[in-house]
Amino acid sequence: MSQLLAAPAQQDLTVRPGMPSSIKIVAGNSNRPLAEAICAHIGIPLAKASVRRFADMEVFVEIQENVRGQDVFIIQSTSFPTNDHLMELLIITDALRRSSARRITAVIPYFGYARQDRRASGRTPISAKLVSNLITHAGVDRVLTLDLHAGQIQGFFDIPTDNLFGAPLMSRDIKERLDYKNAMVVSPDVGGVVRARALAKRIDAPLAIVDKRRDRPGESEVMNIIGSVEGRSCILLDDIVDSGGTLCNAAEALLDEGALEVYAYITHGVLSGGAVARIANSKLKELVITDSIMPTEAVKVARNIRVISIAQLMAEAIERTASESSVSSLFD
Repeated sequence: MSQLLAAPAQQDLTVRPGMPSSIKIVAGNSNRPLAEAICAHIGIPLAKASVRRFADMEVFVEIQENVRGQDVFIIQSTSFPTNDHLMELLIITDALRRSSARRITAVIPYFGYARQDRRASGRTPISAKLVSNLITHAGVDRVLTLDLHAGQIQGFFDIPTDNLFGAPLMSRDIKERLDYKNAMVVSPDVGGVVRARALAKRIDAPLAIVDKRRDRPGESEVMNIIGSVEGRSCILLDDIVDSGGTLCNAAEALLDEGALEVYAYITHGVLSGGAVARIANSKLKELVITDSIMPTEAVKVARNIRVISIAQLMAEAIERTASESSVSSLFD
Protein backbone atom coordinates (compact mmCIF):
# COMPACT_ATOMS: atom_id res chain seq x y z
CA MET A 1 0.00 0.00 0.00
CA SER A 2 1.30 3.46 -0.88
CA GLN A 3 2.11 6.03 1.80
CA LEU A 4 -1.07 7.51 3.34
CA LEU A 5 -1.61 10.99 4.76
CA ALA A 6 -1.99 11.21 8.53
CA ALA A 7 -5.51 11.22 9.99
CA PRO A 8 -6.64 14.14 12.22
CA ALA A 9 -6.80 13.67 15.99
CA GLN A 10 -10.10 12.53 17.52
CA GLN A 11 -12.20 14.32 20.15
CA ASP A 12 -12.72 12.95 23.66
CA LEU A 13 -16.27 13.78 24.79
CA THR A 14 -18.75 12.24 27.20
CA VAL A 15 -22.05 10.93 25.86
CA ARG A 16 -24.96 13.10 27.01
CA PRO A 17 -27.63 11.28 29.04
CA GLY A 18 -30.77 10.55 27.03
CA MET A 19 -29.03 10.21 23.65
CA PRO A 20 -29.45 6.84 21.88
CA SER A 21 -26.39 4.71 22.64
CA SER A 22 -26.37 3.35 19.09
CA ILE A 23 -25.65 6.70 17.36
CA LYS A 24 -22.29 7.26 15.63
CA ILE A 25 -21.05 10.33 13.74
CA VAL A 26 -18.35 10.00 11.07
CA ALA A 27 -16.67 12.99 9.45
CA GLY A 28 -15.20 13.34 6.00
CA ASN A 29 -12.54 15.93 5.26
CA SER A 30 -14.77 18.65 3.81
CA ASN A 31 -15.63 20.38 7.10
CA ARG A 32 -14.18 18.63 10.12
CA PRO A 33 -14.54 21.68 12.44
CA LEU A 34 -18.31 21.68 11.80
CA ALA A 35 -18.50 17.94 12.52
CA GLU A 36 -16.64 18.44 15.80
CA ALA A 37 -18.95 21.31 16.75
CA ILE A 38 -22.02 19.17 16.01
CA CYS A 39 -20.62 16.40 18.22
CA ALA A 40 -19.96 18.92 20.99
CA HIS A 41 -23.61 20.01 20.89
CA ILE A 42 -24.85 16.43 20.96
CA GLY A 43 -22.33 15.36 23.58
CA ILE A 44 -20.70 12.43 21.79
CA PRO A 45 -17.23 11.98 20.26
CA LEU A 46 -16.60 11.60 16.56
CA ALA A 47 -16.35 7.97 15.56
CA LYS A 48 -12.80 6.86 14.91
CA ALA A 49 -12.32 6.74 11.16
CA SER A 50 -9.50 7.32 8.74
CA VAL A 51 -10.33 9.17 5.49
CA ARG A 52 -7.05 9.52 3.65
CA ARG A 53 -5.35 9.46 0.25
CA PHE A 54 -2.94 7.18 -1.53
CA ALA A 55 0.03 8.89 -3.15
CA ASP A 56 -1.99 9.21 -6.37
CA MET A 57 -4.84 10.90 -4.37
CA GLU A 58 -7.11 7.85 -4.52
CA VAL A 59 -9.44 7.90 -1.50
CA PHE A 60 -8.94 5.32 1.24
CA VAL A 61 -11.39 4.89 4.15
CA GLU A 62 -11.12 2.76 7.27
CA ILE A 63 -13.76 2.75 10.01
CA GLN A 64 -11.72 2.15 13.16
CA GLU A 65 -14.46 1.13 15.60
CA ASN A 66 -17.44 -1.19 15.64
CA VAL A 67 -20.54 0.22 13.87
CA ARG A 68 -22.52 -3.02 13.52
CA GLY A 69 -26.19 -2.28 14.18
CA GLN A 70 -25.48 1.42 14.75
CA ASP A 71 -27.33 4.51 13.49
CA VAL A 72 -24.51 6.32 11.65
CA PHE A 73 -24.45 9.92 10.42
CA ILE A 74 -21.82 11.06 7.90
CA ILE A 75 -21.01 14.79 8.05
CA GLN A 76 -19.77 15.80 4.61
CA SER A 77 -20.43 18.88 2.46
CA THR A 78 -19.75 18.34 -1.23
CA SER A 79 -17.91 21.66 -1.50
CA PHE A 80 -14.62 22.46 -3.25
CA PRO A 81 -12.98 20.23 -4.34
CA THR A 82 -16.46 18.95 -5.06
CA ASN A 83 -15.62 15.68 -6.78
CA ASP A 84 -13.08 14.68 -4.11
CA HIS A 85 -15.53 15.31 -1.29
CA LEU A 86 -18.33 13.53 -3.14
CA MET A 87 -16.12 10.46 -3.61
CA GLU A 88 -15.23 10.55 0.10
CA LEU A 89 -18.93 10.52 0.94
CA LEU A 90 -19.61 7.57 -1.37
CA ILE A 91 -16.65 5.53 -0.12
CA ILE A 92 -17.40 6.24 3.56
CA THR A 93 -20.95 5.06 2.87
CA ASP A 94 -19.70 1.85 1.28
CA ALA A 95 -17.33 1.21 4.18
CA LEU A 96 -20.17 1.64 6.69
CA ARG A 97 -22.57 -0.52 4.70
CA ARG A 98 -19.99 -3.32 4.50
CA SER A 99 -19.42 -2.89 8.26
CA SER A 100 -23.12 -3.68 8.90
CA ALA A 101 -24.28 -0.24 10.06
CA ARG A 102 -28.04 -0.41 10.75
CA ARG A 103 -28.88 2.94 9.11
CA ILE A 104 -26.69 5.44 7.26
CA THR A 105 -27.71 9.11 7.08
CA ALA A 106 -25.72 11.45 4.84
CA VAL A 107 -25.64 14.87 6.48
CA ILE A 108 -24.75 17.18 3.58
CA PRO A 109 -24.86 20.80 4.81
CA TYR A 110 -23.93 22.03 1.32
CA PHE A 111 -25.14 19.88 -1.57
CA GLY A 112 -22.84 20.43 -4.54
CA TYR A 113 -24.21 20.23 -8.09
CA ALA A 114 -27.54 21.60 -6.79
CA ARG A 115 -27.49 24.41 -9.37
CA GLN A 116 -27.68 21.79 -12.14
CA ASP A 117 -31.24 20.83 -11.25
CA ARG A 118 -32.75 21.15 -14.74
CA ARG A 119 -31.85 21.26 -18.42
CA ALA A 120 -31.36 24.95 -19.14
CA SER A 121 -30.54 24.19 -22.77
CA GLY A 122 -30.29 21.24 -25.12
CA ARG A 123 -27.76 18.42 -24.69
CA THR A 124 -26.96 19.25 -21.06
CA PRO A 125 -27.15 16.99 -17.98
CA ILE A 126 -29.25 17.18 -14.84
CA SER A 127 -26.25 16.60 -12.62
CA ALA A 128 -28.14 17.04 -9.33
CA LYS A 129 -30.21 13.96 -10.22
CA LEU A 130 -27.09 11.98 -11.16
CA VAL A 131 -25.42 12.84 -7.84
CA SER A 132 -28.55 11.91 -5.89
CA ASN A 133 -28.56 8.55 -7.68
CA LEU A 134 -24.91 7.97 -6.77
CA ILE A 135 -25.56 8.73 -3.11
CA THR A 136 -28.64 6.50 -3.00
CA HIS A 137 -27.01 3.54 -4.75
CA ALA A 138 -23.89 3.80 -2.57
CA GLY A 139 -26.13 2.70 0.32
CA VAL A 140 -27.32 5.88 2.07
CA ASP A 141 -30.68 5.35 3.79
CA ARG A 142 -31.52 8.99 4.50
CA VAL A 143 -30.27 12.48 3.55
CA LEU A 144 -30.17 15.56 5.75
CA THR A 145 -29.24 18.82 4.03
CA LEU A 146 -29.60 22.59 4.36
CA ASP A 147 -31.20 25.19 2.07
CA LEU A 148 -31.18 23.28 -1.19
CA HIS A 149 -30.81 25.55 -4.20
CA ALA A 150 -34.08 24.14 -5.52
CA GLY A 151 -36.62 22.39 -3.32
CA GLN A 152 -37.51 19.86 -5.99
CA ILE A 153 -34.09 18.22 -5.56
CA GLN A 154 -35.63 16.40 -2.59
CA GLY A 155 -37.64 14.49 -5.18
CA PHE A 156 -34.47 13.41 -6.99
CA PHE A 157 -33.74 11.07 -4.07
CA ASP A 158 -35.66 7.80 -3.74
CA ILE A 159 -34.94 7.83 0.00
CA PRO A 160 -36.23 10.13 2.79
CA THR A 161 -34.66 13.59 2.48
CA ASP A 162 -34.94 16.42 4.99
CA ASN A 163 -34.14 19.93 3.77
CA LEU A 164 -33.42 22.19 6.74
CA PHE A 165 -33.75 25.98 6.59
CA GLY A 166 -31.27 28.62 7.70
CA ALA A 167 -33.93 31.32 8.09
CA PRO A 168 -34.38 30.86 11.88
CA LEU A 169 -30.63 31.33 12.45
CA MET A 170 -30.55 34.37 10.23
CA SER A 171 -33.65 36.00 11.69
CA ARG A 172 -32.24 35.58 15.18
CA ASP A 173 -28.93 37.13 14.12
CA ILE A 174 -30.72 40.03 12.41
CA LYS A 175 -32.80 40.76 15.50
CA GLU A 176 -29.71 40.70 17.72
CA ARG A 177 -27.46 42.85 15.54
CA LEU A 178 -29.49 45.08 13.22
CA ASP A 179 -32.19 47.73 13.43
CA TYR A 180 -34.64 45.32 11.87
CA LYS A 181 -37.60 47.66 12.48
CA ASN A 182 -36.34 49.71 9.55
CA ALA A 183 -35.25 46.71 7.48
CA MET A 184 -36.42 45.51 4.09
CA VAL A 185 -35.67 41.99 2.91
CA VAL A 186 -34.55 41.85 -0.72
CA SER A 187 -34.48 38.83 -3.01
CA PRO A 188 -31.57 39.16 -5.50
CA ASP A 189 -33.69 37.47 -8.18
CA VAL A 190 -37.23 36.33 -8.85
CA GLY A 191 -36.34 32.70 -8.10
CA GLY A 192 -35.48 33.50 -4.49
CA VAL A 193 -38.74 35.27 -3.61
CA VAL A 194 -40.18 32.37 -1.59
CA ARG A 195 -37.03 32.17 0.54
CA ALA A 196 -36.92 35.96 1.04
CA ARG A 197 -40.62 36.15 1.88
CA ALA A 198 -40.16 33.53 4.63
CA LEU A 199 -37.43 35.63 6.28
CA ALA A 200 -39.42 38.85 5.85
CA LYS A 201 -42.34 37.22 7.66
CA ARG A 202 -40.09 36.14 10.54
CA ILE A 203 -38.82 39.69 11.17
CA ASP A 204 -42.04 41.43 10.10
CA ALA A 205 -40.36 43.38 7.29
CA PRO A 206 -41.48 44.33 3.76
CA LEU A 207 -40.09 42.63 0.66
CA ALA A 208 -38.35 43.93 -2.47
CA ILE A 209 -37.01 42.10 -5.52
CA VAL A 210 -34.00 42.72 -7.74
CA ASP A 211 -34.85 42.09 -11.38
CA LYS A 212 -31.65 41.04 -13.14
CA ARG A 213 -30.58 39.54 -16.42
CA ARG A 214 -27.80 36.94 -16.57
CA ASP A 215 -26.03 36.94 -19.93
CA ARG A 216 -23.63 34.09 -19.10
CA PRO A 217 -22.84 31.88 -16.06
CA GLY A 218 -21.14 33.80 -13.26
CA GLU A 219 -22.13 37.21 -14.58
CA SER A 220 -25.26 39.27 -13.95
CA GLU A 221 -26.58 42.73 -14.74
CA VAL A 222 -29.03 44.40 -12.36
CA MET A 223 -31.95 45.92 -14.23
CA ASN A 224 -34.65 47.14 -11.82
CA ILE A 225 -35.61 47.21 -8.15
CA ILE A 226 -39.20 46.14 -7.54
CA GLY A 227 -40.30 47.90 -4.36
CA SER A 228 -39.39 51.15 -2.61
CA VAL A 229 -36.11 50.82 -0.67
CA GLU A 230 -35.49 54.51 0.01
CA GLY A 231 -34.45 55.15 3.61
CA ARG A 232 -34.35 51.41 4.40
CA SER A 233 -31.65 49.07 5.69
CA CYS A 234 -31.74 46.38 3.03
CA ILE A 235 -31.03 42.71 3.71
CA LEU A 236 -30.21 40.64 0.63
CA LEU A 237 -31.05 36.97 1.14
CA ASP A 238 -29.92 34.03 -1.01
CA ASP A 239 -28.82 30.41 -0.68
CA ILE A 240 -25.45 30.55 -2.48
CA VAL A 241 -22.82 33.24 -3.06
CA ASP A 242 -20.24 32.10 -5.61
CA SER A 243 -18.47 34.81 -7.60
CA GLY A 244 -20.16 37.57 -5.59
CA GLY A 245 -21.03 39.56 -8.72
CA THR A 246 -24.79 39.41 -8.20
CA LEU A 247 -24.55 40.61 -4.58
CA CYS A 248 -22.18 43.46 -5.36
CA ASN A 249 -24.29 44.67 -8.29
CA ALA A 250 -27.48 44.37 -6.25
CA ALA A 251 -25.97 46.30 -3.33
CA GLU A 252 -24.93 49.13 -5.63
CA ALA A 253 -28.35 49.26 -7.28
CA LEU A 254 -30.12 49.36 -3.90
CA LEU A 255 -27.92 52.21 -2.67
CA ASP A 256 -28.55 54.08 -5.92
CA GLU A 257 -32.28 53.74 -5.18
CA GLY A 258 -31.86 55.39 -1.78
CA ALA A 259 -31.18 52.48 0.59
CA LEU A 260 -29.29 53.53 3.72
CA GLU A 261 -27.09 50.43 3.87
CA VAL A 262 -27.04 46.92 2.47
CA TYR A 263 -26.38 43.64 4.28
CA ALA A 264 -26.39 40.15 2.77
CA TYR A 265 -27.32 36.89 4.48
CA ILE A 266 -26.30 33.84 2.45
CA THR A 267 -26.41 30.22 3.58
CA HIS A 268 -23.58 28.74 1.52
CA GLY A 269 -20.39 30.76 1.02
CA VAL A 270 -18.86 29.11 -2.05
CA LEU A 271 -16.85 32.30 -2.74
CA SER A 272 -14.79 31.05 -5.67
CA GLY A 273 -12.02 32.88 -7.50
CA GLY A 274 -11.71 36.53 -6.48
CA ALA A 275 -15.09 36.64 -4.72
CA VAL A 276 -13.71 37.52 -1.27
CA ALA A 277 -11.72 40.47 -2.62
CA ARG A 278 -14.70 41.58 -4.71
CA ILE A 279 -16.98 41.61 -1.68
CA ALA A 280 -14.38 43.28 0.53
CA ASN A 281 -14.14 46.14 -1.99
CA SER A 282 -17.89 46.38 -2.56
CA LYS A 283 -20.53 48.62 -1.01
CA LEU A 284 -21.91 45.77 1.10
CA LYS A 285 -21.92 46.74 4.76
CA GLU A 286 -21.61 43.08 5.75
CA LEU A 287 -21.94 39.61 4.25
CA VAL A 288 -23.07 36.94 6.72
CA ILE A 289 -22.57 33.30 5.71
CA THR A 290 -22.86 30.00 7.58
CA ASP A 291 -20.16 27.39 8.12
CA SER A 292 -21.94 24.85 5.89
CA ILE A 293 -18.75 25.22 3.83
CA MET A 294 -15.54 25.47 5.84
CA PRO A 295 -14.42 29.14 5.70
CA THR A 296 -11.03 29.83 4.12
CA GLU A 297 -8.41 32.02 5.76
CA ALA A 298 -9.32 34.79 3.32
CA VAL A 299 -12.92 34.67 4.53
CA LYS A 300 -11.86 34.70 8.18
CA VAL A 301 -9.82 37.91 7.80
CA ALA A 302 -12.15 39.75 5.38
CA ARG A 303 -13.32 43.07 6.86
CA ASN A 304 -17.00 42.68 5.97
CA ILE A 305 -17.61 38.90 6.00
CA ARG A 306 -18.89 37.18 9.14
CA VAL A 307 -19.59 33.47 9.71
CA ILE A 308 -22.40 32.07 11.87
CA SER A 309 -22.54 28.40 12.84
CA ILE A 310 -25.18 25.87 11.85
CA ALA A 311 -23.77 23.28 14.30
CA GLN A 312 -26.62 23.54 16.80
CA LEU A 313 -29.28 23.33 14.09
CA MET A 314 -27.67 20.27 12.51
CA ALA A 315 -27.15 18.66 15.93
CA GLU A 316 -30.83 19.08 16.83
CA ALA A 317 -31.87 17.60 13.47
CA ILE A 318 -29.55 14.62 13.98
CA GLU A 319 -30.89 14.05 17.50
CA ARG A 320 -34.48 14.13 16.24
CA THR A 321 -33.68 11.76 13.38
CA ALA A 322 -31.97 9.34 15.75
CA SER A 323 -34.90 9.39 18.19
CA GLU A 324 -37.52 9.19 15.39
CA SER A 325 -38.92 12.62 16.33
CA SER A 326 -40.23 15.31 14.00
CA VAL A 327 -37.55 17.30 12.15
CA SER A 328 -39.98 19.71 10.49
CA SER A 329 -41.19 20.93 13.88
CA LEU A 330 -37.80 22.65 14.28
CA PHE A 331 -39.18 25.37 12.01
CA ASP A 332 -42.69 25.78 13.40
